[in-house]
Parts: sequence; structure tokens; C-alpha cells
Amino acid sequence: MSGPPRVRSANTATEMEARSVLGPAGNKVPTKPASKSTKKPVQQTPEGKDKEKVKELLTPQKKPTPAPQSLTLTASILRQQERMAGNFSMSLSCLSDGGASSSSAGSSSSGMTGGGGRRGGKHGIGVGVRRKQSGPKGESGVIVVDSWEGGCLDNKKRCGWVTTNSDLCYVAFHDEEWGVPAHDDKKLFELLSLSGALAELTWPTILSKRHLFRDTFLEFDPRAVSKLSEKKIGAPGSPASSLLSELKIRGIIENGHQICKVIDEFGSFDKYIWSFVNHKPIVGQFRYPRQVPVKSPKSEVISKDLIRRGFRSVGPTVVYSFMQVAGLTNDHLMSCFRFQECITGVESRGKVNNDEANDETKKVEETTALG
Repeated sequence: MSGPPRVRSANTATEMEARSVLGPAGNKVPTKPASKSTKKPVQQTPEGKDKEKVKELLTPQKKPTPAPQSLTLTASILRQQERMAGNFSMSLSCLSDGGASSSSAGSSSSGMTGGGGRRGGKHGIGVGVRRKQSGPKGESGVIVVDSWEGGCLDNKKRCGWVTTNSDLCYVAFHDEEWGVPAHDDKKLFELLSLSGALAELTWPTILSKRHLFRDTFLEFDPRAVSKLSEKKIGAPGSPASSLLSELKIRGIIENGHQICKVIDEFGSFDKYIWSFVNHKPIVGQFRYPRQVPVKSPKSEVISKDLIRRGFRSVGPTVVYSFMQVAGLTNDHLMSCFRFQECITGVESRGKVNNDEANDETKKVEETTALG
């Protein structure tokens, strides 16, 4: 039996075309690549530009890589050298301007201040402000002070403890008082008391408060100080309590009592204290600050005798400081300008004393001859 005829569908051709054809090696026959469509550049609208700007702002920016450390160091060194060169040129210009105006300013400054650059105070000691100063250290530890405001001496070599930062009262203290022989009993009592105060204060502080010391202790009159009441003067809130401790205040009053006894015994405190050095200052002849001692065998002898007599706060170190400031010893450095001045002052004073002694002996001889 023959069945009904098979009818081929019309889609067979298309199905055959859709099937993949195998080549001899069993691979697919490579098809031709589709041609790439060339896109024409599209012009951006203003809105598109704004969107791109927003994207650029929102996207995190890459941090710049830091420069090597060696480059930054060399750059900073070059900047510092440029600044130093600029400052040096400015300082040279300031010095040239100051030298031209120093002659005209000298007369006006000398009229305002006096006494080695001290400003007027109750007792002639005050603290001023320095204008221009330079103090390079010279040989043997001596400070060369160029200038201070107030007419201070220029180009003077001073002891090493006077620096460019020292107050004017401290400089004047070195130039006019320290190492000058003192022979007045009140002056000697004051210097002994101030030397004892060095255990609690420094010389610049003591000098700035010197008028308070003199007011509190009645110009250091031994008779008047010996009559002061220790309870009243050392009471809390008193002027003396703001200067020193109660122990030091009592020591000064007690020393006033003992000085009165010494005056009654020797005629004056001056004769007593100067007898330890044969009435002639000891010359130290030191070249360097490190050679200056804090005490000496002579100060130990004086200290023992003062303690034996009932004095207080008179240890060897305090006594040596007193000897320095009262002129019993000349401890200015040999390169300091005050070293030779103190020696010549002592020599001139000795000549005057010898002349006076010779005049007195002549008068005595004349009176005896007439009698």
C-alpha cells in the first residue's frame, strides 16, 4: 500500500540555510565579520557639558606625589640662607643710620640721664630700656658692651658677669660701686646686709629694690636699726616681709646692735673691718672668671671673728661677697677697665691721707715748738 504522498514544506529551504554547515575539519565555516559602523561625533549640548563638569567635581582627584625629602631640605636651607643674608644687610643699614645719628642723640640722652646710664629714681638707681647693644665675648671671658640707652660708656671691657642682657642698674653697679673701697660706717653696714640678702635674692633684684631696703632699715644707720622692733618690722604684711624672710630681718637688726658695740670699741666699724687687710685692698689679678673664688682664707678669718662677736648671716661666702663690693679686695678681671681705675683710686686716696697726716704732724710740731 502506498501511503499518501509526502508534501515537502515550503520552509525546508530556509531551515537548511539556518543550519550550520560543517567544514572538512568539522569546524564551523567562518562567517564574514560584520562591518563596523562608523559613528559620527555628536555635538554636545550645554546640558551635557554641565553634566561632565559635575562628574569631574564628584570624582576624587589624585593627590600629587610629595617631593623627595632631600629636595625639600635643600629648598628650606636655601630659604634660610636668603633670609639671613637679608637680615644681615638690614642690620648693616641700621648700624650705618645709627652711627650718623649717635652724635646728635648723645647730647639729648646725657641731659635726660646721668650717673653711668641710670635713670632717676628715689636713690638714683632705676631700670631702663636698651636701644642698641652688642656684646661679643672677647678674650679672657670679658664682655665688650657697645652701647646702652642713657649714655652708658661705649666700647668698655667689663667683667664676665656683666652681659648684654644686664639691667642698667647692674651695669652702673659694676662701673661705679663694685670694688670701690668704702669707709663710711653706714655704707659698710648696708653692703654687709645686702651681701647677706644674696642667700635669697640676686644682685639685680636687690639693686632694683634698694630704695625699699633703705626706707625699711632707716638708711642703715646702726644706732637707728638697733632700736627697731623685730616683731613689728617682721610682721606679715610689713614692707620688710616683702623683701626678706623673718630670719634675715632679725639678722640685720642684730648686726646693727653688734656694729654699735664695734664702734664703741674701735671708734668706727671702718677701722675694725679694714684692719684685717692692713687698710689696703687685696688685688686679685685674675684673668678669667673661673679663677675668681667664692671665699678665701681671709674671709674665713673675718667670718669667725664676726660670729664670735654675735653677728648673724656672716658666713665665709657672704663675707667674701662683702669684701668684693666694699673694695677690701679688687676682683675685677685684669682686662676689665675698672681694674686699673680701682687701683689708681686707692693710690690717690693714699696720697691724700699721707698729705693730711703730714700736715697734722707739722701742726703738732709747730705747736710744740711755740710752747
